[in-house]
Amino acid sequence: MTEAGAALKQRIRAQATALGFAVVRFAAADADPRLARDLAAFLADGRQGDMDWLAHNSDRRAGPRAIWPAVESVIVLGENYGPTADPRAGLDDPLRGTIAVYARGRDYHDVMKRKLKALARWLVETESAEVKIFVDTAPVMEKPLAQRAGVGWQGRHTNLVSRDFGSWLFLGEIFTSLNLPPDAAEVDHCGTCHDCEPACPTGALADGKIEPRLCISYLTIEHKGHIPPALRPKFGNRIYGCDDCLAVCPWNKFAAPASELAYAARPGLDSPVLAELARLDDTEFRAHFAGSPIKRTGRDRFLRNVLIAIGNSSRPELGTVAAERLEDASPLVRAMAVWAVGRLLPTNERDRLAKQYSPNEVDAAVLAEWSAALAD
Repeated sequence: MTEAGAALKQRIRAQATALGFAVVRFAAADADPRLARDLAAFLADGRQGDMDWLAHNSDRRAGPRAIWPAVESVIVLGENYGPTADPRAGLDDPLRGTIAVYARGRDYHDVMKRKLKALARWLVETESAEVKIFVDTAPVMEKPLAQRAGVGWQGRHTNLVSRDFGSWLFLGEIFTSLNLPPDAAEVDHCGTCHDCEPACPTGALADGKIEPRLCISYLTIEHKGHIPPALRPKFGNRIYGCDDCLAVCPWNKFAAPASELAYAARPGLDSPVLAELARLDDTEFRAHFAGSPIKRTGRDRFLRNVLIAIGNSSRPELGTVAAERLEDASPLVRAMAVWAVGRLLPTNERDRLAKQYSPNEVDAAVLAEWSAALAD
């Protein structure tokens, strides 16, 4: 490493740290042929499910220069979003839902993008660099880049693990025309530990690989349709994402709570009341989750998740809340309302509701849920 290169990296690190970034590392913009092969196999198996964006322009995921030919180096930046308590603490409360830690505060895309823009602007002004910024945007293979830069490694749960921050890092990148000496890559430190794999409620993890179509995070956030009936009881009260495999990682003993106030849990999002969420109309949903990543999922999919949690509650009083959604405009919501009613209300009440609502039903999925609810 040249003295000038080392000095420039130190200046960039100092500026990034001043902006609040917890991690600043550097990687070369070279492609890794293994990534393209692994992605092709992943897509060939159909494991992307509804995540069509993984298949779109898949050739551009081969390396940074496939996105921007002028890039010479990648500055990989991380922000700590470590929770203040075990994120699984609310899983036993049948009246409340559990939301993944990353979605309890402000949308990290917005928070991090402001800081990335500020650092990129400084690079342009002080170093005359060409830059492009990314934060979970464009076909950037963030976790492999982060490992090459020495930020962490992809654990057996397939997420990034840091020796300093455990499983709780948001990632962002600045592609630049500056030729910066790369940092040493990180190696795998999982060793013989497999704690994350049996921790998965649906068995989505095995041998260091994930089956997204079984993953609660995928199903509650990305999946657009009905949740397979066999998987619904395994959700418990998880209504947006799942942290179980992250939370059990032994490397979290080195983690610290997030210092960025924007990532602190907003009131009502650390353990929200299910009955209140089930009654949100579209306008109320948008207002309630303004500035949150949950808003992007949309009201109907979110209420689908809430009603599954209600159906898993074993609390008959929540059955009447589910019944309020039997005439919802969304068939996705109506179907899960029927499922929840079928699990919580007695047979005579289910029969009464079926006579009241199902004769006017036209959606095949909702009718199927009625048939299952009345057959139990």
